[in-house]
Amino acid sequence: MTAVVTGGSGFIGSHLVERLAVEGGQVRTFDLGPPPPDAGAHTAGVEHVVGDIRDEAALRSAIRPGVEVVYHLSAVVGVDRYLASPLDVIEVNLLGTRNVLRLAHEVGAKVVVASTSEIYGKNPQVPWAEDGDRVLGPTNTDRWSYSSSKALAEHLTFAYARGTGLRACVVRYFNVYGPRQRPAYVVSRTIHRVLRGERPLVYDGGLQTRAFTYVADAVAGTLLAGADPAVDGEIVNLGSDRESTVAEVVELVCALSGTGLSPKPLATGEAFGAAYEDIPRRVPDVAKARRLLGWKCETPLREGIDRTIRWARANPWWMAPGLRT
Repeated sequence: MTAVVTGGSGFIGSHLVERLAVEGGQVRTFDLGPPPPDAGAHTAGVEHVVGDIRDEAALRSAIRPGVEVVYHLSAVVGVDRYLASPLDVIEVNLLGTRNVLRLAHEVGAKVVVASTSEIYGKNPQVPWAEDGDRVLGPTNTDRWSYSSSKALAEHLTFAYARGTGLRACVVRYFNVYGPRQRPAYVVSRTIHRVLRGERPLVYDGGLQTRAFTYVADAVAGTLLAGADPAVDGEIVNLGSDRESTVAEVVELVCALSGTGLSPKPLATGEAFGAAYEDIPRRVPDVAKARRLLGWKCETPLREGIDRTIRWARANPWWMAPGLRT
């Protein structure tokens, strides 16, 4: 199989590329930069195309005749980024998706669009099923630009599918963590800080709950979605069914790292501004993933965090500032 992975040098994308390469497919990536320094030797045959997802002409050099499936993971992600650069968030996530869909249709490829649990916003009806309502704040608050841009990308995906016959589906990731993740998220930031001898941060007491999903499990679900026609035209949640508080996760990182550091309490508003709204509970209903894909999150949280800590210690480049996803 010939596959293209947009965002293939990023966090989830690079792991997806490795799995595709190991399975013997022809793999091409499209991203702003080169693959991560620790990319495995088995990815030596992967073709890397450098470019901006908003540039359709550049993207055309990656999505060309012969491609059978496109995994679209290019996006501007992270609270820090959508608060600082909401225009980039909207342009990359929406216009980039449009370009991918258009070119995939031209060459007859299937598209798997990576989306997010942020789609659900602050819907209080937890766990969230794929057909759950979206509950967001005002449009003049940058905090909701990422959720809205990804929702529009989903709308665009299904409009293309219905209007052109494009084979496409959407996977919504829930708090994916693991090796190579930029240290701007709960697990990666905490590991990064404690290994540098800095106290981990816990916002508003850390009582928020999340469904932390190890990257290998997210990749496995994504590959199943790409291979199975049963999910064409569908949205599928990919996340753990175990709900953990942020405080529990931070404590687990501190224990497994053996650093003996205690959390530093911080107010969300102090870090992200008074207008920022955190989500108290973010948990998926994964019945659809089980039914359609036979998928579930296999990696226990403790094991996944331990693997990530071991990887971080073996990869000092990750401790450098300025990492991107």
